[in-house]
Amino acid sequence: MKARLARLIDVKSIVTIVLTAVFSYLAVAGRVQVDQFLTVFTVIIAFYFGTQVQKTAADKGNGQDGT
Repeated sequence: MKARLARLIDVKSIVTIVLTAVFSYLAVAGRVQVDQFLTVFTVIIAFYFGTQVQKTAADKGNGQDGT
């Protein structure tokens, strides 16, 4: 559980959470159009999950090589 929490609190995760909160607030306040919000949010989430998948695949690859 501590390891999961530690991974959640890395810089990339913090940036993702903060950007999500800011853009959500701006969308609710009417300062950002829905199309703009969806575009930015999609890019942020795709980048975050894409790097997570890539990191997981790299970690699994290192374990199989015996290193």
